[in-house]
Amino acid sequence: MKPLFDFLVKLCILSVVLWVVIFTGLKPGSFDIHSVFLAWMMVVLNALTGYLLFEYAVDKESPVFTKVVFGGLTVRMLVLMMLIALLIIRHLVVVNDFVLSFFAFYFIYVIVEILGYQKKNKQKKNTA
Repeated sequence: MKPLFDFLVKLCILSVVLWVVIFTGLKPGSFDIHSVFLAWMMVVLNALTGYLLFEYAVDKESPVFTKVVFGGLTVRMLVLMMLIALLIIRHLVVVNDFVLSFFAFYFIYVIVEILGYQKKNKQKKNTA
């Protein structure tokens, strides 16, 4: 299976599992679904962007790889910080629900992103 497709499948499966846990494990009305959804959407797009940047840069020479991956990480973090600040300052989210779910989702999806990197590297070594 191609690593990008495999990564997308894992993202979808993980998302479904997390949302099932959220809806079955928490009492209805005990959290703001809008805040949790925004946090989830931001984290999923961040993980997908990070993996796509890695896919683009993995076959490039070392300086380009470093600039794309670490520069991309820097830009993604800045964009996330600006979005979080905007959402909180404009009172568009319930801060506690948003921040808690953002950190939880971020922690989980970063692990999936790193595992995707490792799988791509392993496949690259096997074909070489």
